[in-house]
Amino acid sequence: MPELSRRHRLLVLAICCTSLLIVSLDNTVLNVALPSMQRDLNASLAGLQWTIDAYTLVLAGLLMLAGSTADRIGRKRVFMAGLVVFTLGSLLCSLAPNLESLVAFRMVQAVGGSMLNPVAMSIITNTFTDPRERARAIGAWGAVVGISLAAGPIIGGVLVESVGWRSIFWLNLPVGLAALLLTWRYVPESRAPKARRPDPVGQLLVITLLGSLTYAIIEAPNAPVAETLALGGVALASLLGLLWYEPRRDEPLIDLRFFRSAPFSGATVIAVSAFAALAGFLFLSTLYLQNVRGLDALHAGLWMLPMAILCFVCAPVAGRLVGSRGPRLPLLVAGVSMTASGVLFAAFEAETENLTLVIGYVLFGLGFGFVNAPITNTAVSGMPRTQAGVAAAVASTSRQIGQTLGVAVIGAVLATGIGSSSYASAFVAAARPAWWIVAACGFAVLVLGALTTGAWARRTADRTAERLQSAEVRDAAGAGVKGPRADA
Repeated sequence: MPELSRRHRLLVLAICCTSLLIVSLDNTVLNVALPSMQRDLNASLAGLQWTIDAYTLVLAGLLMLAGSTADRIGRKRVFMAGLVVFTLGSLLCSLAPNLESLVAFRMVQAVGGSMLNPVAMSIITNTFTDPRERARAIGAWGAVVGISLAAGPIIGGVLVESVGWRSIFWLNLPVGLAALLLTWRYVPESRAPKARRPDPVGQLLVITLLGSLTYAIIEAPNAPVAETLALGGVALASLLGLLWYEPRRDEPLIDLRFFRSAPFSGATVIAVSAFAALAGFLFLSTLYLQNVRGLDALHAGLWMLPMAILCFVCAPVAGRLVGSRGPRLPLLVAGVSMTASGVLFAAFEAETENLTLVIGYVLFGLGFGFVNAPITNTAVSGMPRTQAGVAAAVASTSRQIGQTLGVAVIGAVLATGIGSSSYASAFVAAARPAWWIVAACGFAVLVLGALTTGAWARRTADRTAERLQSAEVRDAAGAGVKGPRADA
């Protein structure tokens, strides 16, 4: 990628952030629209879970493929293709005649979305080469999540109440088109110097693992035990297959050597935990506010505004802290705040009182606002820039896996707790175990943030980076030796 002026770099950052905005806004707006969609499409609780998880499942399954493909054939090209497919999928979602069609069209959206965020992060990583400048750029990137959390419930509430739930997908059409034109005009093309070969076996194993695990969790409350166990067995076999097969490839889909770095491994698990907590938090809050308290979509969005504002305010602060002091402090703040929020709901039924409800939302917004920047920065720092797409894709995949598991597990726990009881009367008691899961996810962020950001962890990251770079040098030297022999 050519050296760009500061103004041009900031423009590239803004264009990349636009892709994150439409993807994040789509998810937050959708949460507010769930009760309306449930009534209009006559959907069950499991059906609502699938409208979210069909998207995140496909997204998680394809992110690493998109990242490596972008490194190989060109990041700008893949990014633009993602904008086209995502915008088309949004149009199809707005026209869906039934739940099955909506779930299918959400999967089309996800195919496009898989080409956006990890590729955009790779573009940012290769555009901002100075570590401190990159940390600030990633902080701005994280602030976009806060913008979507702040604007999503309000915009979604207004649209659902005034036009209907289908209009939430219309938002993506003008934004996607504008991003496409700006990318074509201003974003330079870039790719990794050494192209990575496709890994179809690894890709199939990843999709099988995530699909079978998610289906088993969502359908567990209603499916036969034998079917659930069989799907769990398929997921376990796929995981073992990945662990056996991937290290034996020269260019695997998932380079397991990355996980020798304690900060990278910690960031991966933290991402899963934090985004599982977020997905579960939004899912429970939306259903409670609208289906139990009887609020409309707009007023439900207003109740969640304190959480969104704190997330928006704290994300850039976290980015600056990561750039100046490292990821440890933001992760500790995030872990404490998210844990406290989950405990407040689980132990004290915070949703039943207005004051404690607002405090719970403030605590969660504070925690989640601090968690995103250190995850992203840790995932890509210390790794060779030639593998930025793959490293960023692993971090993005971890987020999507977290969201998928959060909705699947918490939705299944809620459905089991409610059973055949009255929905409104049983909700608070049924949600208590789910809130404990949210608290446990926050505690995992706290513990891993403390363990994987110290001196020992940094040494493992340095050793991993050295090994990866040495392997790249050897591969390049080997390719240079083979070339003349082939010509001879």
